[in-house]
Amino acid sequence: MDNAAAGEMQSGIKPAKDDRLVYRQSAWTRLTHWVWALALFFLLLTGLQIFNAHPSLYIGKQSGFSFDNSVLSFSAENTPDGPKGYTDIFGHRFDTTGVLGLSGGPDDLHARAFPAWATIPSHQDLATGRVIHFFFAWLLSGTLLIWLIASLINGHLRRDLAPRVADLKRLPGDIADHAKLKFHHSRNYNTLQKLAYGGVLFVLLPLMILTGLAMSPSMNAAVPFLADLFGGRQTARTIHFTIMLLLVAFFIIHMLMILAAGPLNELRSMITGWYRTDPPTSGNEPSARSARS
Repeated sequence: MDNAAAGEMQSGIKPAKDDRLVYRQSAWTRLTHWVWALALFFLLLTGLQIFNAHPSLYIGKQSGFSFDNSVLSFSAENTPDGPKGYTDIFGHRFDTTGVLGLSGGPDDLHARAFPAWATIPSHQDLATGRVIHFFFAWLLSGTLLIWLIASLINGHLRRDLAPRVADLKRLPGDIADHAKLKFHHSRNYNTLQKLAYGGVLFVLLPLMILTGLAMSPSMNAAVPFLADLFGGRQTARTIHFTIMLLLVAFFIIHMLMILAAGPLNELRSMITGWYRTDPPTSGNEPSARSARS
């Protein structure tokens, strides 16, 4: 065990005399976890506010009336049956009245891509949405960098997140166990956790940050090749939106796994750092698996 981790364990207060309790989450991990949760919440709702200002996504460097490169768009139209909200995906139209394109009460319908309850601010206010969005974007970027440095120093990356050959060999078994809602509680992350967390921390979040910068006019002037790296600002915007959907899907699965594995134990781990493991048995692989996904 490295000195930093040992120091944290010595300074922590074990909640009870229980040999099954292990110190699983460092203070850096817990702090950044909750900051990310807060930041991503505001980024999502302000991002939808910004998207409502131009509710269409394109592939390519340009967009407009002379281009036919839209992959997703939301709109509202008057029809013989009354106003309708529509969602167009790759040329296929769906009636999404009341949720997407056109939402609100029966006597107070509004033509907007995402409804008022899904945006910050609830009313259409692009300027305020952008200010809040950029604040939390920089907060997310800064804490991600701090977490990376701290995790390199205290060994969290090497010890807990880097998949090993043995982990990959256990992957089919981990998938089967999760499908059966059969969870193993131990100090270490299982293979699915390592791959999921690694994908979010080292693929999705960096791509989210880079595509966000690629859409910035000031960054286009300072680093002109960044937008080209993603195929243009419009493609970067589409990638940015897609990553948002993937992060929302990750969050939903993450919450479901926590509820299935034991929410009290999981919450205690992310608040105090202490985690209750399974009782030892002769057939267990104590360092291989855990319950939080």
